[in-house]
Amino acid sequence: MFDVKNEIDLSEGHEGLVIGLFDKPEKFTGTLEKLDEQFEGQLRELVRAGDISAKFKNISKVHSFGKIGAKRIWFVGLGKEKDLNFERLSEALGKVFKALKASKLQECGVLLDSFTTGSVNELEAAHAVSEAFALATYQFHGYKQKSNEPEKRIEKITVYSEGNDKEDISASLTVGLAFGKGTNSARTLVNIPGNLLTAKDMAEYARELAAKYDFEVEILDKEEIEKLGMGAFLAVNQGSTEPPKMIVLKYQGKEQWQDVIGLVGKGITFDTGGYSIKTKAGIVGMKSDMGGAAAVLGAMEIIGEIKPEQNVVAVIPSTDNMISGNAFKPDDVITSMSGKTIEVLNTDAEGRLVLADAVTYAKHHGAEYLVDVATLTGGVITALGLHTTGAMTNHETLYEQVLEASMEAGEPMWQLPLFEKDKERVRNSKVADLNNSPGSEGHAIVAGAFIGEFTEGTPWVHLDIAGTATTSKEHDLGPAGATGVMTRTLALFVERFDPIEK
Repeated sequence: MFDVKNEIDLSEGHEGLVIGLFDKPEKFTGTLEKLDEQFEGQLRELVRAGDISAKFKNISKVHSFGKIGAKRIWFVGLGKEKDLNFERLSEALGKVFKALKASKLQECGVLLDSFTTGSVNELEAAHAVSEAFALATYQFHGYKQKSNEPEKRIEKITVYSEGNDKEDISASLTVGLAFGKGTNSARTLVNIPGNLLTAKDMAEYARELAAKYDFEVEILDKEEIEKLGMGAFLAVNQGSTEPPKMIVLKYQGKEQWQDVIGLVGKGITFDTGGYSIKTKAGIVGMKSDMGGAAAVLGAMEIIGEIKPEQNVVAVIPSTDNMISGNAFKPDDVITSMSGKTIEVLNTDAEGRLVLADAVTYAKHHGAEYLVDVATLTGGVITALGLHTTGAMTNHETLYEQVLEASMEAGEPMWQLPLFEKDKERVRNSKVADLNNSPGSEGHAIVAGAFIGEFTEGTPWVHLDIAGTATTSKEHDLGPAGATGVMTRTLALFVERFDPIEK
């Protein structure tokens, strides 16, 4: 896929040559100066005339007319050097890779050094190149009849980086590609319709992932879930003809099973809302209600590729939430694995129920730090819109590590408050220890507060991705549909995790 070279030969043939261009008055230097000489100074004239623009994310295509080996040069506007960071660089690269894909190129060259500045070094730029390539060119083909014409895609990218260690650049390209592919795997899982991705299918996917990366795997079936007393999880599954699966993957990157990070993902493969049924408009798209599970599985794929020196247990409770004569109902009282009883006031508040037992089971497997990810509430969309993930925590130091990872991944999140009065609201039941839906006020907050009741003091961060798991619009780093959000954040968090003193 990627070939790294330390010296650029402008006579080498490429279908396209990709070059970053900063918006600054200085004349061309280095490789750009040599390139301009081949064009007898005409590239500088095109810049002056505005035909080649260095404005951020502006793409300018120039035919070489045989003056160099590449057929065309694709200039990528990077804006001001002082403004460039990893996220902006990724967006600019994503836009040019989309353009290359649309032009049906099958290979290209990239002048890596033209994408670096004081705030983005060569290794970071290499990571951005491969990650942006994977993300921007992702496509979910769906289930339409396929054309017999073979699809043309970029199969080879030659990366030129003068004077830099080829092995280091190659390693960064490999890691970036792993992050991109892991996110794309999460996207695909979310894009698959609920009739083709049942709990059984998700469990089989996890088994294949475990076999590929030598993870320890455990899949609990309904009988085993019943024996463990996971009454909250089982209640949600009651109305379904599809049996539930509790999916566990373990990655051990340390000699001892300690400082274990628990990643817990909501795996509701389709959510009707149960007897608290959704509207005809609200029910469409509920195949995406397993976006948290997809993010965790995508992160585990990345972890399997980069092999960090950390210990991770991934726990995914998977079922659909259906209506039938056996389905659970408002006013039911159920008993969770932890022993806490729950009064059901809303069967559409099912995600927090399955996560309650999953969090308890993650602790059973030795998780000392917990991060749960879920398409949990419409309330988080009301609060934060469609571009920001909502977050809650009981441990600020742990939260800071997750926040730092999200900022680096370009997946913004914002912390919602968690006060004692919020906890009191979910503890307010006359017949049980907890209720699962105390009202619409602060909906995203009380949903998180409910999950927090099952952490029992374990450092924990909750991520509500209801607004960010999908998008209705194409963007620089992907198409409309599933985003794979939090996949890269989780993987970066695990990779950089610094154990917290207890």
